[in-house]
Amino acid sequence: MLNSKEYRLLDVGGTFIKRPSLQPVPVNSAGSRDEIASAFKKAVGSTEGLKGIGIAIPGPFDFRDGVFRMDHKFAAVKGEDFRTLAGVPDNIGIRYIHDVNSVLEGAIKMMGLEGQNTALVSLGTGLGFSLAIGGKVRYGPTLSPADVIWNMPWEGGILEDRVSARGLRNIYGEVGGDAHDSAASIAIKAFCGERDALEAFSIMGDHLGRALKGILAPWNVQTLLFSGQVSRSLVLMEDSIRKYLGKTLKMTIVPDNAVYEGISGLFEN
Repeated sequence: MLNSKEYRLLDVGGTFIKRPSLQPVPVNSAGSRDEIASAFKKAVGSTEGLKGIGIAIPGPFDFRDGVFRMDHKFAAVKGEDFRTLAGVPDNIGIRYIHDVNSVLEGAIKMMGLEGQNTALVSLGTGLGFSLAIGGKVRYGPTLSPADVIWNMPWEGGILEDRVSARGLRNIYGEVGGDAHDSAASIAIKAFCGERDALEAFSIMGDHLGRALKGILAPWNVQTLLFSGQVSRSLVLMEDSIRKYLGKTLKMTIVPDNAVYEGISGLFEN
């Protein structure tokens, strides 16, 4: 990972801006322009001695020029660029990468997966996906992941309706639990042995396994990685997923700090 005194690495989410070895900075992505700009400035901190700033952020976003294109998050700064909002001097380089691609890039490096076909499922508030063939991550024309699954038509809706924190809550409610519980709360109940919570994770894993079967096989994917808060409960879903993907596929959670390793690669390459 790059020297933190010379490079600032930021993982920008809708609630926090995370930084390696530093406290996360709260950010209200639904807030005003001034609120958002203030959080960005705080996350960047002093620019004295900085050589560059690397940013992982979800789309839609202009990853070349650093311009916000989102309607669901950071709407107050849509059309504006990060450099101006954060007050970063022009002599400091800023590079951007889609957060899901950044995690996969970093995991490949940290886990020695160069040359392999690897897929990443990011399972949290939403459903992210990225694919690397021969160790090379597939980027789309906008530099977002080339392959997406969140909007795959699924049972009268889309896959994200069933595979995400929201999906888990919905399923939990359908099997007899309280659909207003958080995904974290359902996970705790499942690890404590509650039947409804265990069933909800199993059903969600079944949906994901069925969806991935037709996607991973043509690419001969050897390793399936998971990231995101809900993925921390992978053990609760693994058997259901493997029903469709088989027992030989390597399946594991990405290492901590994979996203920062991916951001570092923006400057190393």
